[in-house]
Amino acid sequence: MFAAKAIDTSDKAVFYRDLATQLKALLEGERDSIANAANTAALIFQMVPDLNWAGFYFLASDEELVLGPFQGKPACVRIAVGKGVCGTAVELGTSMLIKDVHDFPDHIACDAASRSELVVLLEDDDGVFGVLDLDSPLPGRFDEADQAGIETLAAIYGAASSFED
Repeated sequence: MFAAKAIDTSDKAVFYRDLATQLKALLEGERDSIANAANTAALIFQMVPDLNWAGFYFLASDEELVLGPFQGKPACVRIAVGKGVCGTAVELGTSMLIKDVHDFPDHIACDAASRSELVVLLEDDDGVFGVLDLDSPLPGRFDEADQAGIETLAAIYGAASSFED
């Protein structure tokens, strides 16, 4: 049975490399996309310091994201593409690193305690199919090293999971 092991967070590159190794081990042999999203969100929430939310939104249509597995307080269920940080990431086709959500004009505040946000795209051969969203109560919590690390974790999730109906 998989058990998360503590990782030193003093060097972000090493931290995310070790977290990627743990995620690969956690998802090994499982193809169910929902089960893998649930375990990915739980591992990130447990291991990444200073988070108050970690989870998935999946494209339900070209116009709307729908909440998937997450850890944290209850969240907004539906987000229009082009709205909020998650919807804007999908619309622009890029990750979004927001140092202070109060400075983002279209921020959707599901948890008033959130101050910074990192949203990375979930992509496969057919394009974007959702986002992995992290929130922190600390302004400026995320940087480029976090973005690169979480993008790697999102890719591991996508590669491990089957999205066939």
